[in-house]
Amino acid sequence: MTTLAAARLVAAREIRVKLRDKTFLISTAFFLLIAIASTVLPGLLDGGPAKVATTDRTVATALQQAGLEVRTVTTDAEAERLVRDGDVEAAVVAGPTVLALEEAPSEVVEALSTAPPVRLLDPDATDPFLAFVVPFALAFLFFMTSFTFGLQIAMSVTEEKQTRIVEILVASVPVRALLAGKVAAMTLLAFGQIALIAVVALVGMQIAGVDADVTALVGPTIAWFLPFFLIGFIMLATLWAGVGALAARQEDINGASAPLQLAVMGPFFAVLFLRENAAAMTALSYIPFSAPIAMPVRLFTGDAAGWEPVVSLLVLAVSTVVFLAVGARVYEGSLLRTNGRTSFATAWRSRSTVG
Repeated sequence: MTTLAAARLVAAREIRVKLRDKTFLISTAFFLLIAIASTVLPGLLDGGPAKVATTDRTVATALQQAGLEVRTVTTDAEAERLVRDGDVEAAVVAGPTVLALEEAPSEVVEALSTAPPVRLLDPDATDPFLAFVVPFALAFLFFMTSFTFGLQIAMSVTEEKQTRIVEILVASVPVRALLAGKVAAMTLLAFGQIALIAVVALVGMQIAGVDADVTALVGPTIAWFLPFFLIGFIMLATLWAGVGALAARQEDINGASAPLQLAVMGPFFAVLFLRENAAAMTALSYIPFSAPIAMPVRLFTGDAAGWEPVVSLLVLAVSTVVFLAVGARVYEGSLLRTNGRTSFATAWRSRSTVG
């Protein structure tokens, strides 16, 4: 059996096991529910435009132009009765006076008010709400997915090592094929989960009637985030496999993976806290561990030149090749060492020749 065929066999087995894993299925459903809730539900729960009654046709026209549902009546008494019966949220009677039951209807008041002209000095500036939500969503997705899937890779490797099943596996499957199969399987599953969430979010925005300008802004950001996520996850997945091989027991994983956990958590908080610092975000865009988050965020806010994501992606790809070699060497050098936790230096010097 060739190394490629063996890797495919390992990957197929890992995918089958994972697709039956309740934790994976529940986490996928959870993320999808969040995507649906944040895009579709606000529009569904909004209840549509407010209903207003009035006797004045000029007022009715102004209310309709504001997007409100208007009901024209003949007398002020009839308009007041509709408000008391709950048939409309508000009424505009002679005066003009706005009638409501308990709270002042801000939509009606704004529609009848004369606003001063507004001139925007920076019309292309990102909405403050979106400027927070989009970076947080991208950082959260990359952090949670790379951390949870990576930890599962490490736990799987450690379990096979602790139960000594790995000794049987490497007798028939090359060590690198075993590693490649695990990384490929988890990468496909993680990328599939993220891609599904992205599609659901974009469809949800269309269903909810989100402004076309917002969709046009978010769409390219997600399109760039996917390749950054894919390459960045491959880099981290190999390192997680190496961490799992360093540990001899499940209890050793936290200690062995502490530096890698910091490398995953650091970019999450850095992007959230430094997203308004242009110089810091530019630097984070070219650091391998933070580039998958920082560069898509800068593209969303319009702070990145057209060539920057290409260069950043190339830097990330080259770094991934380097870290793949490091992770593979650590994995090979510690996989068959079952007599306690293996240090990084020992694993680096004692590269396994099995397979």
